[in-house]
Amino acid sequence: MYFAAMSMDFFTSNLEQLSVHEVGNKNNGGQLYASADSLEVNDESLIALLQHYFLKPFTQQEFWQFTSSNDDVNLNPVYSFAQQIFNQTSSFHLQTINIAKHLFECTNHPNIKDGDLYVAYISHVKLGDNICNAIGIFKSEHKEPFLKTKRKGKEYSINADEGINIDKLDKGCIILNLNQEQGYKVAIVDKAGRGAEAFYWKDDFLQVKTCADDYNYTRNFLNVAKAYVTQQLTEEFEVTKADQIDLLNKSVNYFKENERFVAEDFAASVFEDSTVINSFNSFKQTMQNDGDLDMADGFDINTQAVKKQARIFKSVLKLDKNFHIYIHGNRNLIERGEDDNGRKFYKIYYDNEE
Repeated sequence: MYFAAMSMDFFTSNLEQLSVHEVGNKNNGGQLYASADSLEVNDESLIALLQHYFLKPFTQQEFWQFTSSNDDVNLNPVYSFAQQIFNQTSSFHLQTINIAKHLFECTNHPNIKDGDLYVAYISHVKLGDNICNAIGIFKSEHKEPFLKTKRKGKEYSINADEGINIDKLDKGCIILNLNQEQGYKVAIVDKAGRGAEAFYWKDDFLQVKTCADDYNYTRNFLNVAKAYVTQQLTEEFEVTKADQIDLLNKSVNYFKENERFVAEDFAASVFEDSTVINSFNSFKQTMQNDGDLDMADGFDINTQAVKKQARIFKSVLKLDKNFHIYIHGNRNLIERGEDDNGRKFYKIYYDNEE
C-alpha cells in the first residue's frame, strides 16, 4: 500500500494504555527498573497533559519503517514487540518491558542519559483517509526545577521540586499500524545533539530507514541535485560560482513551481545541455546506489520537504570579505570579468535601486 506523505492527526485519538519504566545507562553502571504493571490513568486533565507531551512534537511529514541488518524486518526487536501488541493488546505491558530491556541493551555510549521510558497504546490516529491504532515510545532524559506554592487559609508554603517540561520531549516515536509487511510507518522525534550518542535512538534502538513516499523522494532528489552542482559539476565543467548558484536556484524553483516531478523534465529545464544532463544522471545513479536512497523518476512534489530543503540551497556569492551578492533571479544580469591588472570583478545590470 502506498501513502503520499502527510501529517498525523491526533484530534480523535485516545490514550488507551500506558506503562512507565526507568532505563539507566548500563555503560555507566545504571540499572533498568521495570514497573510491575501498567498505569491507571483516569483523570481527564492528566490525560490531556500526557497527550500534549507525547503527541504535540509530531508535526512532520517524514516517515520511517523498521528494517534490520539483513533487511528481514521480522528480526527487528521493536518491530516484533509492536507486532505482538497490535495482534494481542492484552500483551501490552509485557511487551513494554521487552522494549525497555532492548533500549537498556542499546544504551552503551557513556553520554547517553538515564531517563523514564513511557510506552503508550493510542487509538484512532488519523493519517490521510486512514484511521488506525498506534504505539508511542517516549523517553524523558531531562528534568527541570520548579517552584510550587500552596495556600492553607491565610498562610502560604513554597516548595522546590523537579519535573518534566511537557513542551520538551527528548526522544519519541509513534508506530502506526499501517504497512505491517513493509515495517510499519514510524514517525520519530530526537532532540539529541550531533555526537556519537545522537544516533543510538534511531539506528541502534529502532533500526529504521526512510519510507518510499513523496516526502522522501522530494528530499532525496533535492539533496542529489545540490550535491551534483556543488561537488561534481566543477570537476567536469568550467563553471563560475554564479553559474552554480543559478543552477541551485533553478533546481529549487522547479520544485516550487510544479506539482508533479518528472526526472526528464527536471534535467532538461535545469541543466539544458545534453552533456551536463548525462553527467547528472550518472551522478544520480551513483548516489542512489552508494547511499541506498529511495528515488523515483516521477512523483507528486511534497511542499513541506521543498520548504525544508530549500534552506540549504545557498544563493550567496561571497567575494573575499568585502561583498556578499545574493543571486535570486536572471543569471544573465550578472557578468564576471577581469581587468588589465588581473583584478576580478562582477558587472551587475538593474533597472531600479531600492
